[in-house]
Amino acid sequence: MKKTILLTGAYGFVGSNLANYLKSEYTIWALDIKEFKVGLYDKYFSWTDFSSIPFDEIDTVIHLAGKAHDTKGKSQANEYFEINTGLTQKIYDRFLSSQAKRFIFFSSVKAAADSVEEGFLTEEIIPNPKGAYGESKIKAEDYILSQNSGNKKYYILRPCMIHGPGNKGNLNLLYTFIQKGIPYPLGAFDNKRSFTSIDNLSYIIEKIVSLDIDKGIYNIADDVPLSTNELIRIICKGVNQKPKIWKFPVPLVTWGAKVGDLLHLPLNTFRLNKLTENYLVSNEKIKRAIGVDTLPVSSADGLEKTIKSFNE
Repeated sequence: MKKTILLTGAYGFVGSNLANYLKSEYTIWALDIKEFKVGLYDKYFSWTDFSSIPFDEIDTVIHLAGKAHDTKGKSQANEYFEINTGLTQKIYDRFLSSQAKRFIFFSSVKAAADSVEEGFLTEEIIPNPKGAYGESKIKAEDYILSQNSGNKKYYILRPCMIHGPGNKGNLNLLYTFIQKGIPYPLGAFDNKRSFTSIDNLSYIIEKIVSLDIDKGIYNIADDVPLSTNELIRIICKGVNQKPKIWKFPVPLVTWGAKVGDLLHLPLNTFRLNKLTENYLVSNEKIKRAIGVDTLPVSSADGLEKTIKSFNE
């Protein structure tokens, strides 16, 4: 008999990809605001059905539902805490009172650190989130850690930027920029950052569900960080263009981003920081837990697949 998995926020980018990855081996139930795609899941529940969901029939709860980081800064702080913290508490309480065995909570590396000044971010860091998004996630983590879970297993996952087919985040914005033939003007910034391929993420989730690994906090990232210049080259390869990487002086670009803040231009200080900061995330703990030395998809191959999906 197949184990049953309940996915909250089931029809989002991550949930839809996870369902397709897991559905051949597991019975997958969806919990979301409405049924966006009929047939993807074995059973669908809306949030108004929450009290009637038979949690005792569920093996694993994967809690994806949450308020994403609003890069435009238009969201109110209380929205993050109501959804990312309050909703997590509600679902975790229901999990603890049921016969379900595992609870997988999707937090974020931003719950641990808004920036990584030196080396790799590990799970041992003392969390210091900045802003309501990261603060609401760490508060949800703290709630899970504060409860007596008994023999139940909880897994707090902190993925860095997740990408893959169907993703419409910052990578898509950069892709559109490059596709138009506009030269990339930030080549003078020497940076590297970690990414998370949806294929590697799905692989890790399946291992957590199928193996008896220690509960706790785990970073999620691909094996090899990439520089933004390397990312530009991957995008150019995907659109059959020769890379156009300009190396304007860093002070000039920084000044231009400040002008972008005032005039609401595509390149502003926030986006400049996101494109040029170092943000290295260690995945060694989760790889030790699931017993692998390397993840199945390389950083470059995963990004190439994502870029190819934008073409389609």
